[in-house]
Amino acid sequence: MKKQVTVLTGAGISAESGIQTFRGADGLWEGYDVREVASPEGWQKDRELVLEFYNQRRRQLHEVDPNAAHLALVDLEAAYDVRVITQNIDNLHERAGSSQIIHLHGELFKARSTADEGLIYDWEKDIQVGDRCEKGSQLRPHIVWFGEMVPEIHRAAEVTTGSDVVLIVGTSMQVYPAASLVGYAAPEVPIYYIDPNPALSTELGQGRDVRIVQEAATTGVPRVVKTLLELAG
Repeated sequence: MKKQVTVLTGAGISAESGIQTFRGADGLWEGYDVREVASPEGWQKDRELVLEFYNQRRRQLHEVDPNAAHLALVDLEAAYDVRVITQNIDNLHERAGSSQIIHLHGELFKARSTADEGLIYDWEKDIQVGDRCEKGSQLRPHIVWFGEMVPEIHRAAEVTTGSDVVLIVGTSMQVYPAASLVGYAAPEVPIYYIDPNPALSTELGQGRDVRIVQEAATTGVPRVVKTLLELAG
């Protein structure tokens, strides 16, 4: 049986493909107040603004490609059972070829009903006011907004519990509940933290075997993957 590698990815891995990170120190996301475009309150206030914001993100996604970090994680599947848990809403892991992916915060190329959360549709074009589900309700981006539950967090925690190795890539480990996931791995599990500006959190504290790789994802991930493949023989 292959050992399990759990990979926790954040905005940093996608940024190297040209996708803007979620927000900067000013609390803005490409000039937008995140509460206006990523909260139920923002949706109720101005649906057209919210839809256009995600329409722009969706259009951009058609113009970018997976990078060396995404591709290296696919190579890792030759010797390991690789589970990717991502905070990103893009589909770059899928396009690279990763076979097991959990999207914690939703997916940009999906839309869902505002009346029935179980009605989810593949959706690669713009969502417009007036686009409706089969029950007649407005479609919204299939994104987890501020203040909403993270439906996949329990499955992600269960997956992390089975880890033999954990990779953290391109995330500050400051956004909860995602940041708590590493705490579900057994204390002796080695953790490779790949980020140019790593920030140690409570979950990465005492007793953990944390191996910092202070590099960008496109160089650090292939380096760690090479090491793990060599260890696997």
